[in-house]
Amino acid sequence: MYTRIAARSSIILLLTTAVAVAQNFPAKPVRMLIGFAAGGGADIVARALAPRLTEALGQQIIADNRPGANGIIAAELAAKAPPDGYTLLLAPGNYAFAPAMYAKLSFDMASAFAPVSKLAETPLLVVVHPSLPVKSIPQLVALARSRPDGLSYASGGIGGSAHLATELFRSITQVSMVHVPYKGTGAAITDLIGGQVLLCFCTLPSVLPHAKSGRLRALAVTTVKRTPAAPDVPTVAEAGVRNYEMSQWYGLLAPAGTPAGIIERLNTEINKALKHPDVVSRMQAEGADPAGSSPLDFGVFFAAEIAKWTQVVQKSGIRVD
Repeated sequence: MYTRIAARSSIILLLTTAVAVAQNFPAKPVRMLIGFAAGGGADIVARALAPRLTEALGQQIIADNRPGANGIIAAELAAKAPPDGYTLLLAPGNYAFAPAMYAKLSFDMASAFAPVSKLAETPLLVVVHPSLPVKSIPQLVALARSRPDGLSYASGGIGGSAHLATELFRSITQVSMVHVPYKGTGAAITDLIGGQVLLCFCTLPSVLPHAKSGRLRALAVTTVKRTPAAPDVPTVAEAGVRNYEMSQWYGLLAPAGTPAGIIERLNTEINKALKHPDVVSRMQAEGADPAGSSPLDFGVFFAAEIAKWTQVVQKSGIRVD
């Protein structure tokens, strides 16, 4: 009897402590790690969300760019951070590719994090430098086939969404292309605008403004349906490349072991923020659609993405180390 009462008291104490921790959170600024340079899709989504979260939580949400190794540097920092809710990781779809491409990760992507919420989804936009004499996907394929040395395409790094999206396109169309990886999407776009490289399958938020200004030419989006952000731009599949589809998503992760009460508090405020007109309009203006989810749903989705892309990466033979 005494043991049962003691156990019950311990459970009540733990629950009471958990509630108190969640109620007092946050008591200081929260760092949101972004594994990519400023100007990319992940950075845009994070900075659209941070001001509203700062207002809702009453503490500064600090967007902290830690680019390098296709986001792995930031992920490693987050995985090793104290599980107290004060270090979060802005997670793009790239992180679903990592387990299959990195043989020597110091952490397990599937178990090192607690899912908080899905944030947004966006197509990738196929853009070319205006000097390239193509205005459609069929013309791009025809030109690529006429150049056995290969058209140069940019990406924000080996194994990133732009790299895999282009390799999927290349494998389906059987065209030759030369990969030019950069240290971040921003640097890749700068050289694409300058004409040092010729094309890119880039996240829509990062290149849509340049396509609208005429500095780049948009050919297609990579999703099954057209995007409201660029309704006149066809999909890759629409343009004749059957069975082609890819989207980029963004979510928020916390270190594994972060108290459930803190995860729920963050999830609640994030889902409110994703419905706020300022956040919606800012994301949609950049071509990203706010998503939102429960922690459980995002966790299931993330696990499914890891399984899906593990098969794709293994079949393609892409390796980082």
